[in-house]
Amino acid sequence: MGRLKTAGIVIGALLLVGFGFFFLQGPKPHIEIKAEPLWTIGFFEITNTLFTSWVVVGVLVVIALFATRKMTFIPSGLQNIMEAVVEALYALVENTVGAKHAPRFFPVIATLFLFIIVGNWMALLPVFNVIGKIEPVGVEEEEFHEEVIIFEDKGLFMVMPNSSEIEIHFDEAVCDGVAEGQEHEVCLEEGRALAIAEAREVEGIDEGAKIGLLAPYFRSMNTDLMTPLSLAIVAAIFVEWWGISALGFIGYGKRFFNFGRLAKGDPMGVIDIFVGILELIAEFARLISFSFRLFGNMLAGEILLLVMTFLIPLLLALPFYGLELFVGAIQAFVFAMLTLVFGALAVTSHDDHDEEETHASGGEVAAAQHAE
Repeated sequence: MGRLKTAGIVIGALLLVGFGFFFLQGPKPHIEIKAEPLWTIGFFEITNTLFTSWVVVGVLVVIALFATRKMTFIPSGLQNIMEAVVEALYALVENTVGAKHAPRFFPVIATLFLFIIVGNWMALLPVFNVIGKIEPVGVEEEEFHEEVIIFEDKGLFMVMPNSSEIEIHFDEAVCDGVAEGQEHEVCLEEGRALAIAEAREVEGIDEGAKIGLLAPYFRSMNTDLMTPLSLAIVAAIFVEWWGISALGFIGYGKRFFNFGRLAKGDPMGVIDIFVGILELIAEFARLISFSFRLFGNMLAGEILLLVMTFLIPLLLALPFYGLELFVGAIQAFVFAMLTLVFGALAVTSHDDHDEEETHASGGEVAAAQHAE
């Protein structure tokens, strides 16, 4: 009986894989690093990653409202889950920076962590990268694509499994003999328009169908460099503010411009100046490391999922979604923890280290004298 059950499970799994291979295989991925614009209000352009970030904020607000709607002394349900998350984050912050600075650091660290992790996990929902507006095949150079997807005009455009694709063949070399300028552009536009018409005729595409690429309404916000860069700038501003408010403008400035020992005639003061310059460079370098770490990992994860769902059936691609759940959480944790560590360093005075070194060296001298 056990063998029959095992054989049944194996046969069922193979049938599901076979069904997915023929009917549930993802479309050929179109990788676009730059965020696609959805709407334009005056001079303000709303991209899909910006729109998604607004949705993430809305989700966090809704979760907060439902978690605090009927608060009880003994929490349960969503309130219990959210209190556990908040307590764990606060304990982490307090253990890192101490009870004195924890109340100031916690709101920023928790906000960054929750915003990033919810955004990363929401990007795994099936509505991401499959529903959107059509970017039609234009004859202008910046809009022209040689590989496009066929969409049926039913009011809602979606990239479905096994979506039909066509290639538009146009050799721009035919316009090389035309002089550069307006005539060259006209030649390119006319040639591309003719190639599009021929592709429609060859493939037998109905007039009601549209060809082009999908600009999805929902796209992972951290796959656009502007989002991680914005978060990095916000984190850097808070780190600098924590340092200035804790040590004072002059005290904090000594991290970068320390002329104390040099003014006293100590040649070692040159080293203090050099170290200060390195500290100043490191402050700006953090923006790069913050931005590209989060952007690179999330973009690579999205490309991995798109490629895997194209190469193998969707059912076999499910383990990669589990991997991305883990990566999304780790990246949110790393971003928040680095902000926390940099904040802890910012509120630590260099004078304190100097005094500790002075006391330590004085103690060593006294011990040596006592030994003598």
